[in-house]
Amino acid sequence: MLKTSFGWLIASSIAAAIIMVASVAMGASMSTTMLLVALGAAPGVVVALLARGAASPSVAQILHSVQTKDGRS
Repeated sequence: MLKTSFGWLIASSIAAAIIMVASVAMGASMSTTMLLVALGAAPGVVVALLARGAASPSVAQILHSVQTKDGRS
């Protein structure tokens, strides 16, 4: 399993290349090929961008920050 954003980016680019080769081999137009490449590369790019952000809060942190109606925490 790929655990780094760089790994996801590489896997996504490999998948995009496979999609591009397959669509060209089937005789698809260039615009269709580019659309398929963009759709294949998008998940890897999104994961790479999200991995640089702040860490997600844990369940305990989320539940601790909830305020109840009667003021108890």
